[in-house]
Amino acid sequence: MHSRSPWLATTFLMGITPMVHAASAVDLTVNGLITPAACTPSLSNHGLVDYGKISRQDLSVDKRTQLRDQMLDFSIQCSAPARFALTMRDNREGSAIVNSEIYYGLNYDNGSNKIGLYSLNFDPLATVVDGWSQVFRTDSTTGGLAWSSSNSRSIPIGARSYLGFTDVAGSSAGPIALQQLTSRVTVETVIAPTAELDLSVDVLLDGSATLDVVYL
Repeated sequence: MHSRSPWLATTFLMGITPMVHAASAVDLTVNGLITPAACTPSLSNHGLVDYGKISRQDLSVDKRTQLRDQMLDFSIQCSAPARFALTMRDNREGSAIVNSEIYYGLNYDNGSNKIGLYSLNFDPLATVVDGWSQVFRTDSTTGGLAWSSSNSRSIPIGARSYLGFTDVAGSSAGPIALQQLTSRVTVETVIAPTAELDLSVDVLLDGSATLDVVYL
């Protein structure tokens, strides 16, 4: 009698285990790291690009018109060396005339038509970081899990990508820590064909985006 009891008990438990697990519980883990370093980005002219008044005669009726490129000085100051990347959020999301993470919208006209788009372009060759002899950019489309091979080509800052910096060419190790960065960025703006806009009243170019520092 005693020799059969353990076998019966084991059989019973194995039969009910899947049901117990299915109706059981799940753990929640909250991770993070508070860093003492703080980085502050800034743009010249308070980040304002003003094209002034644009005559409809200067715009194409049936083609997109690219306006004059505008330059802004850009800098990042950190309280201590820090690893970080840049990304940008469109505060007029959905209003760009091209659906791409590198293009940001200029809002809508009085007839709810999309006015145009703009991009913010970063050039490593126009950038100075700490005591580095040269700056290379590296990008991640996976939230920092993997990084592109670093290079010195210009690139628009994306809404769903990370833009980081290193002093090593051809590296996929990601950004390295830095404390001070200064650069000049280019704003490229395109207006939709006037045939697609409501020009019965003034059309306000109303682009707005937020440049974020993401700590790594």
